[in-house]
Amino acid sequence: SVNISILIVAVVIFLLVIHHNFLSLSDFLRRELSDPSPLGLQPIDFIPAAPQRLADEWNDKEIPVVIAASDERLGGAIAAMNSIYQNTRANVVFHIVTLNDTVDHLRMWLRSPPLKNMRYRILDFDPRVLEGKVQVDPQKPDTFKPLTFARFYLPSFVPHAEKVIYVDDDVIVQDDIVELYNTPLKPGHAAAFSDDCDSTSSKVAVRGAGNQYNYIGFLDYKKETIRKLAMKANTCSFNPGVFVANLTEWKLQNITKQLEKWMALNVVEELYSKTLAGSITTPPLLIVFYKQHSSIDPMWNVRHLGSSAGKRYSPQFVEAAKLLHWNGHFKPWGRTASYAEVWEKWYVPDPAGKFNLIRRHSEAYEAK
Repeated sequence: SVNISILIVAVVIFLLVIHHNFLSLSDFLRRELSDPSPLGLQPIDFIPAAPQRLADEWNDKEIPVVIAASDERLGGAIAAMNSIYQNTRANVVFHIVTLNDTVDHLRMWLRSPPLKNMRYRILDFDPRVLEGKVQVDPQKPDTFKPLTFARFYLPSFVPHAEKVIYVDDDVIVQDDIVELYNTPLKPGHAAAFSDDCDSTSSKVAVRGAGNQYNYIGFLDYKKETIRKLAMKANTCSFNPGVFVANLTEWKLQNITKQLEKWMALNVVEELYSKTLAGSITTPPLLIVFYKQHSSIDPMWNVRHLGSSAGKRYSPQFVEAAKLLHWNGHFKPWGRTASYAEVWEKWYVPDPAGKFNLIRRHSEAYEAK
């Protein structure tokens, strides 16, 4: 009986120890579950609250967007900015690069009610930086568009940013620009572009646009300087109308100086292909970023809407696109272009009436 009593006491002590440990473990778990720190063990119903916290953080972080605004295409830039501004919750700041004689017109337009709360900086572009780097035809001086080179000088316009988005003035954004900003860039890459061999471009033949899908469409491979670079002529090209830039890498690699070097060499040696007349901004970018760039989601640059007056994409696809790009001759504000009604939803009327007159003039010209 003594042995049985000892055994019962031992069992009771054992059970008390287990009970104590269980209570300690329960108390530990309760403390962890109630810990507000994101490093703690969180209940599953806490997870949906995380995106809201992240959104609040994004509201405080500036997302710099650079866009060039020439006077004759000012309505395009306004519509592009309006579409970006209305479709994001982020703190987007526009860096609008223009020429001095356009500033007053631009300021007046930006005071329009839909844009009055938009954050922006107006930056004057000095065409003199292009002297000796661009061959201007004395017979056609009006064809020289200095603002097309603004994208080469991004660190000068946004000196303190680590990352920046550049967009052309002939785009409409239909989703939150933060997603484009979050495009991952590989180590050592200063920019991410949309490749011309991506699914949205290569599946659609672009009639009359020349060979826009590879390097031989932009560079003259008969020239020794080009051949010495050992760049394969059939390398897939990319579109520089929409891209994300890592300005830390851009400055580290002296990208602007590299671009200027090839611009100056072209003036002397005529290195660009003659098949794509007027395409003078893409070739130096193709050289400098040869196999040294990341890729953006092709839905963030659905292009060639301006290559012809016909509709090359289905309405469903256009609606799903995150960014529409009317690159080509048929701009939605000037000629009969596909899906111009989508662009018009974001257009803000010109308070000065100048842009509207240009558009009516263009429509009258097309009707002749």
